[in-house]
Amino acid sequence: MRLLPFHWHFVELAVIVAAAVLQRLFVSDRRQRRYALIALAALAAVTMWPIGDLAATVSLTVATVQRLVIMLAVAPLLLLATPTSVFSRLTRPAPVDAVTRRLAHPGVALVAVTVFGTYTLTPAVIDWGAHGQFNRDVVTLSVLALGVILWTPALALMPGTKRLSPIARAGYVFVSALVVTSLSFVWIFSRHPLYPALHHQHALLHMTPLFDQELAGFVAKLGCYAPMWTVAFLIFSHAEDRGVEVEQTPLHWADVERELLRLDRQRARDLRHQRSP
Repeated sequence: MRLLPFHWHFVELAVIVAAAVLQRLFVSDRRQRRYALIALAALAAVTMWPIGDLAATVSLTVATVQRLVIMLAVAPLLLLATPTSVFSRLTRPAPVDAVTRRLAHPGVALVAVTVFGTYTLTPAVIDWGAHGQFNRDVVTLSVLALGVILWTPALALMPGTKRLSPIARAGYVFVSALVVTSLSFVWIFSRHPLYPALHHQHALLHMTPLFDQELAGFVAKLGCYAPMWTVAFLIFSHAEDRGVEVEQTPLHWADVERELLRLDRQRARDLRHQRSP
């Protein structure tokens, strides 16, 4: 297999290094540091040479692997690596709080990931991402954002959002695996290549564009079902092992604090409404 010519991805490297330094300086929890290190290392591996270059301009299969790593590993690990206090500050402004609260609802999250995730896999978006480093970075950030939305209901880390019981979280993760791979059947059963922007598959990977597309469909299915269904099983089993009722919904101080803040905002709005002529 020939490889694409090596070149540095300075923007991605600078962002990843800066994120690692900031996390090291401001986070003291060892487990969160470890999560951040693994997440950033995985992000670097799939966005820089050679995987990042192959995913952007050559292979749909490699692009699928990149997408699965970002959505199913990088996004949840970054969420777990972030302290609750940081989430509290970031989501404190009323507009951000309102958006976060809605996106944390399982139904809304599934719809958003399905609709926008499918859109980012259309030939038009893949073609746009293949023409320029900026375009490529925008697509990568969009995939990361979709991963964050996907895992927010399951991890229940955002203050003041709907916190699911363990059995509901396990069910959500199980169902989520079905929507992340929305176009995989189209790739598997299509009789002609759908992505003209991806080329040189035969020269670099010794496969035809059609076979690359079909393989991407199988990789998407297996690469999504196996880890997500495993996570669903672990969520359910760990709750029972710790003596937590699988139907129980946990309550945290950050949730109480956010609800009190919302009540204060509602009172302020009511007072303004009463004073208005």
